[in-house]
Amino acid sequence: MPLNFFHFFASRSFLLLSIAFLIPFTVIAVEPVTWTTNTRAELLRGDALGVSISDTGAITLAPKLEQLYNTEQAYIWSSAIDAAGNVYLGTGHDGKIFKVGSDGHGALLYDAPELDVTALAVASDGSLFAGTSPDGKVYKIGVDGKAEVYFDPADKYIWSLAVMKDGSLAVGTGDSGKIYRVKAKDAKPDSSLLADTTETNIISLAVDLQDNLLAGTDPGGIVLRISPEGKTFALFDSSLREIHSISPAADGSLYVVGLSDSAAGARAPGATAGEGASGTTPAATTVLTASDESSSAASQSPPPVKSRSDLSNAKSAVFRILPDGGTDVLWNSSTVNAFSVIANPSGNGALVGTSDKGRIYSVSNDGRDTLLLQTTEGQVSVLQVHGSQIYAASSNQGKLARFGAAPFETGTFESAIRDTKLVSSWGRIWGRGQGRIELQTRTGNSSSPDPTWSEWSPAYSDLKGAQIVNPRARFIQWRATLKAGTGGSGVPSLEGVNVAYLPRNVAPEILVMTFLPPGVGLQPAIQVQADPNIEASGLDPNLFGIQTQAPPRKVYQRGAKSLQWQSEDRNGDALEFSLYYRSLNESLFRLLKDKIRDNFYTIDGSTLPDGKYIFKVVASDAPDNPLGQSLSGERLSEPVEIDNTPPEIRQLGATQVSGDSVKVVFDAEDATGIIKKAEISIDGGLWRAVAPDDGIADSPKERYSLNLQIPGQGEHTVSFRAFDTSGNAGSTRVTFKK
Repeated sequence: MPLNFFHFFASRSFLLLSIAFLIPFTVIAVEPVTWTTNTRAELLRGDALGVSISDTGAITLAPKLEQLYNTEQAYIWSSAIDAAGNVYLGTGHDGKIFKVGSDGHGALLYDAPELDVTALAVASDGSLFAGTSPDGKVYKIGVDGKAEVYFDPADKYIWSLAVMKDGSLAVGTGDSGKIYRVKAKDAKPDSSLLADTTETNIISLAVDLQDNLLAGTDPGGIVLRISPEGKTFALFDSSLREIHSISPAADGSLYVVGLSDSAAGARAPGATAGEGASGTTPAATTVLTASDESSSAASQSPPPVKSRSDLSNAKSAVFRILPDGGTDVLWNSSTVNAFSVIANPSGNGALVGTSDKGRIYSVSNDGRDTLLLQTTEGQVSVLQVHGSQIYAASSNQGKLARFGAAPFETGTFESAIRDTKLVSSWGRIWGRGQGRIELQTRTGNSSSPDPTWSEWSPAYSDLKGAQIVNPRARFIQWRATLKAGTGGSGVPSLEGVNVAYLPRNVAPEILVMTFLPPGVGLQPAIQVQADPNIEASGLDPNLFGIQTQAPPRKVYQRGAKSLQWQSEDRNGDALEFSLYYRSLNESLFRLLKDKIRDNFYTIDGSTLPDGKYIFKVVASDAPDNPLGQSLSGERLSEPVEIDNTPPEIRQLGATQVSGDSVKVVFDAEDATGIIKKAEISIDGGLWRAVAPDDGIADSPKERYSLNLQIPGQGEHTVSFRAFDTSGNAGSTRVTFKK
C-alpha cells in the first residue's frame, strides 16, 4: 500500500508529531527469504576444496592436488627444477635448501649461513646455484650436497638468478639494481657487470627463446630486455611498483606479475626498518597475515564494475607482453596479491599463484579467469612446470604440492556463512546442476563455525529440493560435494544453490522522542508516489530504485509543538503508528489516531485543555505480517505542556505624563506557564523589547514599569504585548494626550 504523505492542517494551534529525517522506503517483512548463491563473486567468498569455480560461477571438480613435501619452514621464497624432475626449495628464515624427488621424498640439501634463500637456478651440469640474503652470496651446490661460494658481490641482496644459454649465470641484486654475469673460466668463476640500472632492486630474472635476459625491477616496475651482448632495452613500464615474476611462453609472449606499493610494501617477518623503507625483503614477497585476511574479507563486498585495464586501485596485476611489444592487462585485483605466474601448458593464458587462501587462478588470453584450485596454505609463492606436471610451492606453511590434468574424484565447496540477523526457521535447500552432487547444511549462533554449531546434516541428494533439518539459529552454511560420474552420470557441475528461511519476527522499537521549540510546525513535503502495484505484486520496491521520503517542511504554527520520534524494525517491516495521550495526573491513555502510515500526524491543539500531557507512540508491524502474528513496540514522551491561553495584561494606575517623560506600569501574568518576553510599540512604530522590573523574565507574573521619552504634543498610544513560553501573546494599549 503506498504511503499517504498528506494530512489536513487546521487553522488554529497544532500539535505536530513527526519524523524529521530521511527514511528509505523498503518492504522486506517477515516473509520467507531465499538466499541465492549463484554468482562468482559470492562463490569466491567460500572455500573450494577440490573444486574449481569458472568465470561464469560454475563449480566443477578441480585438478587433483597432491602434497609432496612439508619443509616445516614458514616460507618458501624460491624454487627450481632440474632435468630429472627434482625440485629444489629455498626457504626462510633459517636459510635452508631442500631437495624433493619426483616420488615426493625430500631431504635437507644445504643449510646456508644467511637467513633467506631468495633465488635458485639449476646449472647446465645439474648442480644448483643458490642466492641468499641479506649480505648475499651465490653458492654452487653439487649433486653430493657440497657447497662453495661461487660469487660474492658487494651488493646486500641477491634477489634473482637465471642460467643463460651459454651456461653463464645472471645475478640480479639490490640495493643498487645491478645485474652480473658469472662464467666458469679455468675452473674458476669470472664475473662481469652485465647491466647497471637506475632501479633499486632486480626482483625477477628469466631467459626468453632468443636468449635475451629479462629482468623485472623495483620500484619502477619495469621489464628490461638485455641482449647477450649486454644491450639493455625497456620492454615494458608498468604503473605498478614491482615486477615480481616473469614467465616466457612458447609463442614468444611474456606473462608478468606486477605488485603495487601496498602489496610490495607489506613486508615479510624479520625485515628491518631499513629493509622495509627501501622496499627490500626476501624476494620482496608478502606473506599472508591477519591484515591480508581482513583485506580478503573486505573483498567480499561486490566491487564497482570497471575495466580490468584500470589499475588505479590494483594491489596486483598480470600482464601479457606480446612478441610485437604490445601489452594487455589480463587480470588485476584490488584485494588479492599475486606472487607467481607461469605460462599455461595448454597454450592459452597463464596460471597465477596468490595470497587469496593459497589459490591458483587460470587466466586466459582474453582475460577470463577461473579459480583452478585452492591449496591448504596461506599463499602460493612459486609455480613451476615440468612435463605435464605443475608444482606449487607455498608459504604459511612451506610445502610443495603437485597437480596435472587429472581431476579429483571428489571435491567439496563450503559456502560463506549466511547471517540471517535473527534466529530463523529453515525451509528447503535446492540447487541447479548435473551429475552426482550432494548438499548439506549446518547452523549455529556464533559468527564462525565452532563446537557449538550443529553437525553437518545428512546429505540432500535431490537438487530439486529438500527440507533443511538443522535446528533454528541465526547463522547457516551449506556444503556441496561433487563426485566423479559413474554409470553415465556425467561430469558433475553445480551452478547455484538456494536456501529458504524465515527470520523470527521482532517487535519494532521507538528509539527516541524529542520536542521542537513551541510554534515550530511541520508540514509534509511533496513526495514522489510509489506505484501501488509494486507492493500489491509482492515485489521489493528496491528493485525499481529506492524511494526516499523527504522530511517535512518547518513552518510557524501558533501554539504548535512538534514531537519527533525515530523507529526501528530489525525485520525491515513497514510500520504503522498509533498515537495516544493522557493528562499528567491520569492513568488511562486515550487514542488520538490509529493506522497512521505517514511519518507524522497533526491535531488541533485547541482540542486539548491547558495542562501537562504524556504522549505514547505505538509502532506496529501489522502491514507486513500475517493476521494475528504482528508485534508492536511503544515509547512514552516526557511531560508536554499544552498552553493555548495567552498571558493576561493589566495596566496599574494612570499613565503619568511630565513633559516628554511618560511612565506607564503593566502586569503580565500567565496561568500555566511563565512570561518569556515583552515588547512595546509607540504610535504604531517598531516593536522593541523591554525588561521587567527584576531584570529577568522568568516567572508566571512579571511587572514592567516603563519610563518613556515621547516628544510631541497631542494624542499618543503605547502598545504593550507579552509572550509566554508556548508562544501565546497577550496585549493591551494605553492612549493619552500631552
